[in-house]
Amino acid sequence: MHRAVSALIIAGLFLSAGCDKTKRLSYVERDHFQALKVFMTDDQRKAFLKNKTEEERNAYLRKVGLWEAFYKYDERKREDILKGDVKVGWDESAVNMAWGRPHGKNLVAGRLAEQSYELKYRFEVDRYGDVTVWTPKSKTEHKAALLYQVQLVLDDGRVAKMVRTDCVPNWNYCEKIKWTKGQ
Repeated sequence: MHRAVSALIIAGLFLSAGCDKTKRLSYVERDHFQALKVFMTDDQRKAFLKNKTEEERNAYLRKVGLWEAFYKYDERKREDILKGDVKVGWDESAVNMAWGRPHGKNLVAGRLAEQSYELKYRFEVDRYGDVTVWTPKSKTEHKAALLYQVQLVLDDGRVAKMVRTDCVPNWNYCEKIKWTKGQ
């Protein structure tokens, strides 16, 4: 038992010794990196993290045109993006920064807009109430206390409607609950 605990401690120290390059980022940098990584390729993520100083990393984001994608929003909206608090009226870019790429995206007909899309996002809630955006091949889905999805309708690039659907016990059993925002 003591050997197993010792091995876990040593492994933890090894893994925390710099393998995760985001740990050296300031809180502000970590925030804008989390929001912007949805738009970055793997090579861009590596190049960003390879820079040694905050100034170099910020200059890199400006150079590749990503700085403005996050900082064009006022401070309040950036905070909402980081909290994942998506609202009716948001543009698709802000939604992607908050929740990542959608699980599904379909064209919608019959709406009073030039172009309408439905975006589908899936979420899992653990037994402590922490919510995370579901990702394919998630290793935590089987531990989730609740699964739900949110369908967003975008009219001309802006969130016009949000509908939450609970999915118990799995994604095949989604039932609509009365939680709709927008029209």
